[in-house]
Amino acid sequence: MTLRRLGFLTLGLFDPADPAPGHESLLQVIELGEQLGFDSAWLRHRHLQHGVSSPIAILAAASQRTSRIELGTAVTPLGWENPLRLAEDLATVDILTGGRINPGVSVGPPMNFDSVRDALYPDTADIEDFSYERVLRLVRFLRGERASTFEGTRGIEVFSSIVQPHSPGLSDRVWYGGASLRSAVWAGREGLNFLTSSVLKPEPEDGLDFARIQQQQIRAYRAAHPLGSKARVSQGLVVIPTDSATSEQKAKYSAYVEARLPRTRELQGPGMLFSPDLIGTSSQLAEQLSAHAGYQEVDEVVFALPFSFEHEDYVQILTDMAQHLGPALGWSPVSASG
Repeated sequence: MTLRRLGFLTLGLFDPADPAPGHESLLQVIELGEQLGFDSAWLRHRHLQHGVSSPIAILAAASQRTSRIELGTAVTPLGWENPLRLAEDLATVDILTGGRINPGVSVGPPMNFDSVRDALYPDTADIEDFSYERVLRLVRFLRGERASTFEGTRGIEVFSSIVQPHSPGLSDRVWYGGASLRSAVWAGREGLNFLTSSVLKPEPEDGLDFARIQQQQIRAYRAAHPLGSKARVSQGLVVIPTDSATSEQKAKYSAYVEARLPRTRELQGPGMLFSPDLIGTSSQLAEQLSAHAGYQEVDEVVFALPFSFEHEDYVQILTDMAQHLGPALGWSPVSASG
């Protein structure tokens, strides 16, 4: 397929002793993405780490510094969230952006749950529902289904039974970040958009062919989705173009990719399979991607920026993506007028 939409995903690291510069750098990267013509910018969600803990707050700030680029989360782990409160925040920021928010979510217990359960859910940890139902609750609230049994006036205050503000269309822009075949099929049946990334959870019989497994999951998702082949899927791999990189940058990038390669040779943790990072000139990357079975199924991507790089590295990588890699894949940058 010809690449129709190009986005990028970033973690937004910062120095815990001086967090402001890291957050400002992140906002500048999003602004640069808009200037370069990217279709979307996405934030990872990191709790109790030195990365973005509140993407909604960052996206609200970005909404005032951009006018066109779509803004998403990839992903917000709903185990940390109250779906009703999250729906209010998402709808508010979607209004501020003029309808540019793409909420990407996932489910399951919070990471390191045993360490944070008493702080996060001191009274309800044992009965919290971390299943797919948490996603459906969020989607229902975004659609405008009732969140309260009361609607009317009490005293001088007026109350609504639905989330306010209501942002029409936001519920259609919810993405589910899935790693397993089960999640892919579930997201399809529920009519959600689907985010597939550089980590998958194979079935026991699948083996270790990442690209083929990803292809199977995408096909299963679309087979279950009411829209079939028109259902939206976005693939996200770590992709590092080196067209304009300095020799020092190339050496650093290569060392980063090499250090992460061993984890791709066998399953990690609870049966997770990681994709190798891709590095090279844009022509080399375009050739690798075109041969990738997972990439062959999509016409939109959200390439992940590597962790722990410097601001100037992200500028170089994004510039090469927009000016060289994207066009090599058939993509055209979005003009300033949209």
